[in-house]
Amino acid sequence: MEKMVLQPSQPFNLDSTLCCGQAFRWEKIGEWWYGVVADQPFKVRQNGNILEFENISTSFVEKYFGLKDDLPLILKQIAKDKHMEEAVNALKGLRILRQNPWECLISYICATYKNIPAIKRMLFNLSRKFGEEAVFDNRVFYTFPEPQKLAKASLQELASCGLGYRAKYVAETAKKVASGEFDIEELYTKPFEEARKKLLALPGVGPKVADCVLLFSLEKLEAFPVDVWMKRIIIKHYAIHFEGEFVRRISNKKSLTIADYEKLSFFGRGYFGKFAGYAQEYLFHFERLNAGKLQPK
Repeated sequence: MEKMVLQPSQPFNLDSTLCCGQAFRWEKIGEWWYGVVADQPFKVRQNGNILEFENISTSFVEKYFGLKDDLPLILKQIAKDKHMEEAVNALKGLRILRQNPWECLISYICATYKNIPAIKRMLFNLSRKFGEEAVFDNRVFYTFPEPQKLAKASLQELASCGLGYRAKYVAETAKKVASGEFDIEELYTKPFEEARKKLLALPGVGPKVADCVLLFSLEKLEAFPVDVWMKRIIIKHYAIHFEGEFVRRISNKKSLTIADYEKLSFFGRGYFGKFAGYAQEYLFHFERLNAGKLQPK
């Protein structure tokens, strides 16, 4: 069992970080969170300023949970208005994860138009069918399948995991990654716009999927994903930044056009600055908590 003492000057809240909809393959059993990251099942729990974990290194925990981010500085920069201040005060300690980019990409392709329980089921089925079995703490876990494994899978096999029409996108994207035609790791070093453009060229990747992958795995903290919740938040708290006609139009529509999406996302990046992704996650989680709609993870 490893232990890490968290500095009071750098707050961290494990529950908020794993409950806020960034990642889908974590499960809380008792007071422990169990997950599989980088082919490694491990468990982690927080007790005040002590983080305990097993089966993983301290350096991995620091990186994965974003513990090197200067959170007080980030929160100070994004607390631009009263509503944002409320979200920051309520959730201080929520951090942006550094997920595996390949797993994050496939997860968000699968997440399109699905709720969290359905996404979790799809990813569990995919991992059980195509990943490797790993036993830890007397429990069976499944690693996330490699690109080569999904590239060879038939559409029927993928669809049997509950992917529906997404099976085609997962298969095509896996082939591009497996063949080396698309190198997701190189996006770490690309500027935001260039990395985003490359992701958008992949099958099944629209602006929201691209922004989620950029934010939750590729360290582009300026990315500002917009979904139904974020649209609602922007209409409720930030409508003064848009023309009345635009606000009326998007209020009455269930889904956003690409142009509408880009306008809202561009606003978020401009208004909140280089840590807009943190602002997005705090607003998103705060809204869902207040609405009592938080899905159990």
